[in-house]
Amino acid sequence: MENKYGIEYNKPEVILMQDTGIGAAEFAGRTAYDSFENSENDCISRLNNAIETEDLISASHYLDKVNNIEHSELLDTLAWTYFHHSVLEHANLTFLIKGTSRGVLQELARHRIASYTVRSTRYTMSSIINAFIASVFNTPEVSNSTEWFITKMFELDLLVTTDAEYNRIEYRSIFAKLLYQMNTIGREEFKRLAVAKSSLDYVDTMSGLELYKALENGKKKRNIGDFSKHVVTDNWKVDLVMTMNLRSLKNFFTLRDSGAAYFQIQWLAQEMKKVTPEKYLDLIIHKNRNNNE
Repeated sequence: MENKYGIEYNKPEVILMQDTGIGAAEFAGRTAYDSFENSENDCISRLNNAIETEDLISASHYLDKVNNIEHSELLDTLAWTYFHHSVLEHANLTFLIKGTSRGVLQELARHRIASYTVRSTRYTMSSIINAFIASVFNTPEVSNSTEWFITKMFELDLLVTTDAEYNRIEYRSIFAKLLYQMNTIGREEFKRLAVAKSSLDYVDTMSGLELYKALENGKKKRNIGDFSKHVVTDNWKVDLVMTMNLRSLKNFFTLRDSGAAYFQIQWLAQEMKKVTPEKYLDLIIHKNRNNNE
């Protein structure tokens, strides 16, 4: 997809992995006002009565029903009449995000109340370094090495940008950075940092695709990104799992599904919104609420 700056990008893919429901949020609101009997969801008062009488079997039964509530008049009133959003923090959603960029990670870091687990460049760069080793060691011509490396990078599909010529520039830059590093510290030191001891013999006897496959199938060098992640750019593809409570998600959608936001994080917010169930959107997006009235 091309944006107004003339570079083509892939949009991220978003999957909703889990959501806790809005029942705990309503129960929290009813706890605040001691108004369990006023809920239109009968399971709320029944759960509270079961808890009060220590009837654990009934409590478990009604807890399941509470977790499947689809609408809450109390939450609607608190969210849209009194703007009392703290109760929304008791509802959580977890998203799997595939193929966003490290540039977007910088934007996400500004959202304080969220939990992120991100695909680590420290542990997952072996294929890139293996391709570099295979392209350079026992291959005399640097020009041929560069093209071999670039071809392998296209196969690995590492960038959110999709313009072939632009990505060729990026991959050539990665090769140049690694080549500079190797020439600076020496081939033997670079090999020591890049290759597991059990695979060192492969580097001495193989080259090209044969060497690449041997390194890929061999033991991975631990923490390989410690010496090599400097090659990563903002366009580097990133997968992550992100959990937000509903109040934070409201803030995220308000700020990021906006024309003023960075275009890639706009795309992320839009894709997240597509997989967010209506019962949550009704409580955090005013237009969505009006459409359902």
